[in-house]
Amino acid sequence: MGAGACYGALPLGADVAEELAQRYGYPFPDRDLVRVAQYAAVQSDPNAPKEDVVDILRAAGPPKYNQPPQFGNSGEPHSVLAGLPLPIVITTNYDDFMVRALKWKLKDARREICRWQDILQHVESIFEKEPGYKPTPANPLVFHLHGALDVSESLVLTEDDYLTFLANMAAKPDLLPEVVRQAFAATSFLFIGYRLGDWNFRVLFQTLRARQQFSSIVVLKPPDETDPNRTAHQAYFEKFYGALDMKVFWGTAREFSSELEKRWAGYKT
Repeated sequence: MGAGACYGALPLGADVAEELAQRYGYPFPDRDLVRVAQYAAVQSDPNAPKEDVVDILRAAGPPKYNQPPQFGNSGEPHSVLAGLPLPIVITTNYDDFMVRALKWKLKDARREICRWQDILQHVESIFEKEPGYKPTPANPLVFHLHGALDVSESLVLTEDDYLTFLANMAAKPDLLPEVVRQAFAATSFLFIGYRLGDWNFRVLFQTLRARQQFSSIVVLKPPDETDPNRTAHQAYFEKFYGALDMKVFWGTAREFSSELEKRWAGYKT
């Protein structure tokens, strides 16, 4: 699950990047969050932009944003996924909306943060706290692959963070809990809430690529309708992901969730 699932409840990456760019006097024209955060980290310290992002996301609310999402609304991505019999949901988002949605559906959800660098060893694992815990649809696990708001140092945010994350994932496969490694190896994946250029998606995809064995689905927001190369772009990515046994649904997270909700209701009846 990516940031697109939070559309309307939290600012988009470009909005957060603009806020950071103003705070740190970012001198370049782009507003790529990862690059802006890297600049901020160099200008200040590695955790400074992470604390800023935490402040920005926590300050988001009415009238511009709804926080948390309205789980009762038809097609709301978190609530649709929470209504499915899923034992594990992996998110690259920092918020706790998925845990809230599962609890809203009366499920006893647990949370786990990926300890992708040594300074996160103090973060208690649910598998240490509850040695017998096994994720089930009634007691699901929400795994924060790229960190969570209440542990700012856990955020994978800057260019250095993403490179360190990838390097440690390659060198230390046991950074992932056993049940998550098993899920990577023996299930299909649904990637929802990502854009083609998202670092989160690119890093997540590279992390899973070597482990993936089953056909999966990726939900991608299509190129802008004014883009004259829109058709060519979509055809390229259809071919690219098709070669990796991944099917593309072109649309927003809410559009896909609405269709999934409708089909799931039909399947159950």
